[in-house]
Amino acid sequence: MESLPVYHGAISKEMCERRLGEAGRDGSYLIRDSESVPGAYCLCVLCDGLVYTYRLQKDNAGSWAAETAPGLQRRLFRNVKNLISAFKKPNQGIASPLLYPITVQDHCTVESVNIP
Repeated sequence: MESLPVYHGAISKEMCERRLGEAGRDGSYLIRDSESVPGAYCLCVLCDGLVYTYRLQKDNAGSWAAETAPGLQRRLFRNVKNLISAFKKPNQGIASPLLYPITVQDHCTVESVNIP
């Protein structure tokens, strides 16, 4: 996960919402550690000013899946990059296609400048 530029680590839900809100475009997304489920991750995407969060988990066989809208079949992916690629398309069971990656580098530079 650490090799993905959209992985922001153990940031809070509030920090995630701030970063996506600053982007201000539907389809902006990032991945962070889950605060409530150890070892799980959250795929967070901005849509209509709201941040939607989808839990990402790796199964015992090493495949990745995302929680999506109820009634949709669970899809397994070999890695998170493939999962992201699939969710770039519309109508995949999430609020908005993944269009605009929010990278850690975008925020490390800005936030380090603002530290007192």
